[in-house]
Amino acid sequence: MTKRDIVLWIAKRMGMQETDVRRIVQMTLDNIIEVLVTEGRIELRNFGVYEVKTRKPKKARNPKTGESVMVPSRKAVTFKAGKYMGDRVSGLVGPADSDAAGGEDEAGVSEAKKEKI
Repeated sequence: MTKRDIVLWIAKRMGMQETDVRRIVQMTLDNIIEVLVTEGRIELRNFGVYEVKTRKPKKARNPKTGESVMVPSRKAVTFKAGKYMGDRVSGLVGPADSDAAGGEDEAGVSEAKKEKI
């Protein structure tokens, strides 16, 4: 699935213009990147955690020449799936069980929001 597929799926499901949804999706992704740059961590409940980790410098070998080289330390983004996502992908939880993880109805309204309405 691509970003475009996500935009089309949301636009169709929510009855919104594709251009509006594209802007919303891009703003969301841009904001995730900005939070990672400034704070180093973002947690999306029931989805997972993105975190910036610093990789230590290490010795490596140039495969062409066999020469030993030092690879400097660098930052890398890691992702750890949340429990619900892991269980869902593993087949331990079905789509009908999504309400237990804060799922939403067809209109995109969560059970918690319905209780407040």
